Amino acid sequence: MFDIITYLLYFIQVQNNIILYLLFCLGAIKASKLPDKPIDKPYRKLKVDEMPIFDKVKKYDHKVLLKNYLLDKGKELKPVNSKVPVPESISCPCCGAPHIYIYDNNGGRGQFKCKVCESTFSRKNQFSKSVILRCPHCNKALEPIKDRKFFVIYKCKNNECSFYLKNKNSLSKEQKELFEIKPHSFKMHYIYRAFNINFKPLSRTSPVKGSVSLPRIYASNHVLGLVLTYYVNYGLSARKTAAIMKDIHQVDISHQTVLNYANTVSVITKPFVDNYPYELSDSICGDETYIRVNGKWHYIFFFFDAVKKIILSYHVSPNRDTPSAIIALDDVLSKFKEIPKNLNIIVDGNPIYLLAQHFFAQHDIFFDVSQVIGLTNDDPVSKEFRPLKQVIERLNRTFKGNYKSSHGFGAQHGSVTFVTLFAVYFNFLRPHASLEASVPVVIPELEDLPNMPARWIKLIQLSEEYISSCA
Repeated sequence: MFDIITYLLYFIQVQNNIILYLLFCLGAIKASKLPDKPIDKPYRKLKVDEMPIFDKVKKYDHKVLLKNYLLDKGKELKPVNSKVPVPESISCPCCGAPHIYIYDNNGGRGQFKCKVCESTFSRKNQFSKSVILRCPHCNKALEPIKDRKFFVIYKCKNNECSFYLKNKNSLSKEQKELFEIKPHSFKMHYIYRAFNINFKPLSRTSPVKGSVSLPRIYASNHVLGLVLTYYVNYGLSARKTAAIMKDIHQVDISHQTVLNYANTVSVITKPFVDNYPYELSDSICGDETYIRVNGKWHYIFFFFDAVKKIILSYHVSPNRDTPSAIIALDDVLSKFKEIPKNLNIIVDGNPIYLLAQHFFAQHDIFFDVSQVIGLTNDDPVSKEFRPLKQVIERLNRTFKGNYKSSHGFGAQHGSVTFVTLFAVYFNFLRPHASLEASVPVVIPELEDLPNMPARWIKLIQLSEEYISSCA
């Protein structure tokens, strides 16, 4: 009897599993919800070598060189009289001399020499570039080997390079045996990534007015100031802000109106906060934190002056990648009147910041990057700069306190609006304990105003005046 019951229970369980599987295949059972907390994914294992030597190519004008030759020698430089003719399409990429001054330098194998400037070149020549990339260890020219989405990978192929020999000698016996079989499994040569991103650094965007004009909103300035105070300063949701406006101030507005006000004010104040002439220190730190947009986790790249307590960058991106790091660092650098020679930016162990540093170096913009890795001070750099990393972590916690009530945003522009207003509030309106209860950026026009709504309205007016002055 008990065997039959046991068998029937087992059979029912099998049937239940089959039914659930069929329902899942038919789409009747929805996939599990996204986790409430972001998954802390480890960084991609990527070793970034130091920057190469940027050897700027000096170019000449063959007409000037020919005139100088005539003055020095008292006679004109004769064209080349060679048995191997050079095609008329060939000209010197270094000085522009025509084919009559060009030698075939290696018997038709593609190398040429200019008689005017004495430079050697080929069809794919180094003089077509403004800069030659050289290995910092052996000074040999780097060669392009791979073309990726955002960059071209250059490699030093010199087998006598000290960098290559050092890496090869550091291999264990087992690794050396594997290296003989699969040499491409090891990174032995010096590697550099030259970025081809269509982004011009340090070019500030011009101020743009919002699609909604503030004078057309159907509320007084004081009501607008109250809405911003509750929504931004105290981190209330749009629905709670609308409710408190009705319950306490007898102003009947919808939560969508609160969002519309916030969006318009963020558009107006963004140029002001981005282009304000800040007085900055050289203690800059950065980190990423999470924000939910349309059900997916996005990243905010916060960069912060740890001494002056000023937010310098607040870029929102769906990806934690090198282009996003470049934009965030550009926000920081553009706020300096002149980039300090000893500028050192403190970040975590994510390699995208080192790659971004290389991108700026391609544009003759130089600064140092120090990485605080992990949670323990296992290296001298982490030990020295750990306090700055903790400062940016506190900023992240402050932001999360304001962001918590929103439970995420339905679109990208909503997240950008919220983060922009938070930066405006943090820099100009929020008293900071370490600054003796003063705001990070003191604006004289705001100091004597009686309350926070009035300060918000005055800040909006200053932002509109800035936009008008740039028009």
